[in-house]
Amino acid sequence: MAQFFRASVIATSPYTTTLRFYATKKPLFDKILIANRGEIACRVIKTARKLGIQTVAVFSDADQKSQHVKLADEAYYLGKPPAKESYLLGNKIIEIAKQSGAQAIHPGYGFLSENAEFALACAENNVVFIGPPASAIEAMGSKSASKYIMEEANVPVVPGYHGEDQSIEILTQEADRIGYPVLIKAWMGGGGKGMRIVWDKKDLEAGVESARREANSSFGDDRVLIEKYLVRPRHIEFQVFADQHGNCVYVFERDCSVQRRHQKVVEEAPAPGMTEELRQQMGQAAVNAAKAVGYVGAGTVEFIVDEDGSFYFMEMNTRLQVEHPVSEMISKQDLVEWQLEVASGNELPKKQSELKIHGHAVEARIYAENPDTFLPCTGRLDFLQTPQESENVRVDTGVLQGDQVSVYYDPMIAKLVIWDQDRTSALRRLYLALNDYKIVGLTNNISFLKKVIRHPVFKSGKIDTKFIQDHKPDLLTSTDRIPDQSLALLGVYVILKDALPSNSDPWSTLAFRRFNLGFQQEVELLWEESKIKIKVSTDTQGVYTVNVNDSTIEVSAVRLLSANDIQARLDGRIVTATVVPIGQTVTIFFDEHSYEFSLATPSYTSSAIDSGSLTSPMPGRITKVNVVPGQQVQEGDCLLIMEAMKMEHQIKASGAGVVKEIYYKVGDLVEAKKVLINVTAS
Repeated sequence: MAQFFRASVIATSPYTTTLRFYATKKPLFDKILIANRGEIACRVIKTARKLGIQTVAVFSDADQKSQHVKLADEAYYLGKPPAKESYLLGNKIIEIAKQSGAQAIHPGYGFLSENAEFALACAENNVVFIGPPASAIEAMGSKSASKYIMEEANVPVVPGYHGEDQSIEILTQEADRIGYPVLIKAWMGGGGKGMRIVWDKKDLEAGVESARREANSSFGDDRVLIEKYLVRPRHIEFQVFADQHGNCVYVFERDCSVQRRHQKVVEEAPAPGMTEELRQQMGQAAVNAAKAVGYVGAGTVEFIVDEDGSFYFMEMNTRLQVEHPVSEMISKQDLVEWQLEVASGNELPKKQSELKIHGHAVEARIYAENPDTFLPCTGRLDFLQTPQESENVRVDTGVLQGDQVSVYYDPMIAKLVIWDQDRTSALRRLYLALNDYKIVGLTNNISFLKKVIRHPVFKSGKIDTKFIQDHKPDLLTSTDRIPDQSLALLGVYVILKDALPSNSDPWSTLAFRRFNLGFQQEVELLWEESKIKIKVSTDTQGVYTVNVNDSTIEVSAVRLLSANDIQARLDGRIVTATVVPIGQTVTIFFDEHSYEFSLATPSYTSSAIDSGSLTSPMPGRITKVNVVPGQQVQEGDCLLIMEAMKMEHQIKASGAGVVKEIYYKVGDLVEAKKVLINVTAS
């Protein structure tokens, strides 16, 4: 590529001059289009705005009121909510870029970010793709082809089969050669999509079929590869960056071992226990991997590290990663700004020798999901309170209070990123920030995350990809008795809220209230189908006596700090709780825990649905029905498969029986808790 220079003549003495040449920095883009949604679109807009670059957003029907649409300077409609009818319409996105005058397209992560055809189409239409060249995406996007490239570049790879022959006979033969357990992976894409662990030969064919369906749905390519499954590896990845001038660096490593459903939950940088020698070895291997395919831009080279310290190339994600903020926090670099500089034709802002590690950063992904099953949830964020952002606390999100989490896209609500001088301090600060993160309206994993980072094994740093599996009993939602103090504060809050003006909701129907006199009121709540009665009485001095669960608690010095925050003296200490009434439910956040109650009384009438009926765990689309009416099934048989939140979920028989009726067919959209199949006991 041609280089342009400017020269300066400097007089160094009365008799001599020095002629110095400086490479002319090319200007950044005036306007870019962001071919993505949600949190990453908001993230790119933030840096673009800092640099004075205009942004263009795109949206589906489900995202018309989303935050990335509101933040961008312009927004264009794409299509219906399913990604194939909106965010995967590459030609339409390019046309919008040309129509809007955007000079470049930032693909974010997911969707078209690792689509070589899209990158090539951008080039053909004179629109800059803010990412690697199509050839690099194609080489690394195929997990099969990338293994051969890595072998030639002397980067260690995991034993496996990455061949073109996709027949089940060949796959079975290769799995036998490798030895069980094996890992089936989609050729294309990432994020745990199209990935299955097979422990026994008899389960291989079903695992391959399931991986293929999910891979085809997510990436439009159903090919798979097979690798040896390492039982207790660490997942350590290196952030690499290359420019168009032959420079390539690694911006250190991230440990992403804490995973569920093969997707990361907590990431941190630098990796605990990483030695400088191993960092340099792995970092150089990552750079070699990038150079082997002529890489340009931001990429992530993922390794698995065995218990003996040996490491193997797993895959390369040819895009910015979800967890890039921890690398930014410890390097003090804006990696989106780096992307824009490199895509504009400029050199990398820093050389390897200029990059230093500063402190420690941890990222916790906050998901709308059931923390016990990891099944995603959908719905409205009725109440959302986030920790205050600072140089130590960063919240990357694409939603605000009142927004919807849709069935069509990933259920991640936000990324909570914490930085401090060392790992211990960062984890301590993360715990406090998670306590400040309050969500009502959507089941979420915040309590799970707090248990993860407080677990002794995690705190020790000796973690591997089996951490959640090994310690799941310690990490599950507690079903312990609700503390009486929480119930006492809740009862007092209900009474105080009744005294507020212009208050008309189910929580302000306290009869016989008399001011300036003592009174008694009973509040009846429902928690997990159990009734809880709270009796609150007060004297004229504002001291409340609460009777609950055979305990008597005195609550004094009470005041409402806001519509949702109550402060009181309780058991000799001044405490604060957040209480959020929404419709027929009320949630209290107190002493690092939260509990949700309902005013509704439970119905004890018998169900009209057979006990053998199977229901949908969440909203989704039916992708396969494996049985017909009258068919005999056994416990554990997969009867039906549905797709939700870009993941595949199997509906299995809970016992032996006969299929009586099937209520949905392939392609149908199903709401949560709908009866799918009726099976009668045999």
